[in-house]
Amino acid sequence: MNENEIKQLELKSKHVRRLIIDEIGKLGVGHIGGCLSPVEALVVLYYKVMNIDPKNPDMEGRDRFVLSKGHAGPALYAVLADKGYFDISMLDTLNRPETNLPSHCDMLKTRGIDMTTGSLGQGISCAVGMAKASKILKDNAYIYCMIGDGESQEGQVWEAAMAAAHFKLDNLIAFTDYNKLQIDGTVDEVMSLLNVEEKWKAFGWNVYSVDGHDINEIYNALLKSKETKGKPSMIILNTIKGKGVSFIENMGAGNHNTKISNEQRIAALKELE
Repeated sequence: MNENEIKQLELKSKHVRRLIIDEIGKLGVGHIGGCLSPVEALVVLYYKVMNIDPKNPDMEGRDRFVLSKGHAGPALYAVLADKGYFDISMLDTLNRPETNLPSHCDMLKTRGIDMTTGSLGQGISCAVGMAKASKILKDNAYIYCMIGDGESQEGQVWEAAMAAAHFKLDNLIAFTDYNKLQIDGTVDEVMSLLNVEEKWKAFGWNVYSVDGHDINEIYNALLKSKETKGKPSMIILNTIKGKGVSFIENMGAGNHNTKISNEQRIAALKELE
């Protein structure tokens, strides 16, 4: 990727963060911290890597994305709206009565969502099934999945990890949003993952650890993952929860799900200008 492409994707990441702030800020409450941390990975996937068509969201053989940490739905909605899956004005309906943008992803409500998620641990199991089905169909699709580090305390995550390695699902590429915080405190305080990189390697996965806010590092890890044959890949995104807005970053674990006043929304948008 050349410097101009990197710069454009960095600007796009800032734009997506502004959409997220506006989306959650107008509602007044939401999972703001975990929506801001994985933005660069979402941008690289949706604007550079994935084989998708917003005009034909059910296209056969398309790549698919499962947001296993489904409470980060507003981040994905911002990307989908910007890509043209639905009108951007819909972002103002987030989690309101009769909305098609619930706080957790719902494939029956939202155009462009490939899997309903929110019950932590289940999304990656769905992604494993989708990758297995893609292998059977021989449609050459890649299945991408993003899990949270707090979510990684769920046993179902590791059952899915074993299955993916057993079936040699090299068309499955997952991310861990490793911001090291969850609703009750730090991940280490609640239940340490120990060495998360070595853990995924031990489960038979190809593993890369990158700066989760570095466009080029994320992109290169994806290219290397797609070159790997015979095993699934995990990209550990070392991120900052609430990235991009200083007062949200400084909340620590308190930014997992928090109220955002209109004054804070305006201040955050100004900081992202």
